[in-house]
Amino acid sequence: MVALDRNFITVVSGLPRSGTSMMMRVLEKGGIPILTDGLRRADDDNPLGYFEFEPVKRLDRDVSWLPDAYNKAVKIVYIFLYSLPRDHQYKVIFMKRHLAEIIRSQKVMLRRRQEGNRLSDQELMDKFDDELQRLDLWIRHQENFSIRYLDYDEVVADPARAAFEISRFLGLQLDLQAMAQAVDPSLYRNRSAVV
Repeated sequence: MVALDRNFITVVSGLPRSGTSMMMRVLEKGGIPILTDGLRRADDDNPLGYFEFEPVKRLDRDVSWLPDAYNKAVKIVYIFLYSLPRDHQYKVIFMKRHLAEIIRSQKVMLRRRQEGNRLSDQELMDKFDDELQRLDLWIRHQENFSIRYLDYDEVVADPARAAFEISRFLGLQLDLQAMAQAVDPSLYRNRSAVV
């Protein structure tokens, strides 16, 4: 059973298509309630759900919901981390994935939605790489943030180890077996040829 007396907000973050939805499912199975509104339904790109919370997209204008995020996990795309106010404590589980896989996965999703992107794959990878480096530098200077990076492919390859590392990082006794079982390797699509 998870003790609900934590003094921080658990945040799952990363680039789009980096495994954040999977990590939200892992935390939920481990016993952490998740903050989601269920508005974005599961689809072919995320058959087990997105676990999103619409107010996150308005963090730069409205943070009134943040007190409700204590004792829960909330998914916040990396770019919105800058908008989190300093008067709260955050433990961030940041999902990393090979940029080539992220681009490939995004292209599949955009094709399915009949949308496009004007940047080349290399331009997108360079842009993401720059943004991630800038974020890492920024977040390490924020006293109210702790961050734990997890590689998507490593979580899929050894979910039991990832579950243990997450439990230790959060300082919580979680259901490690249920967390490991929540990782579905069949959903690891758009793999890189070279890893």
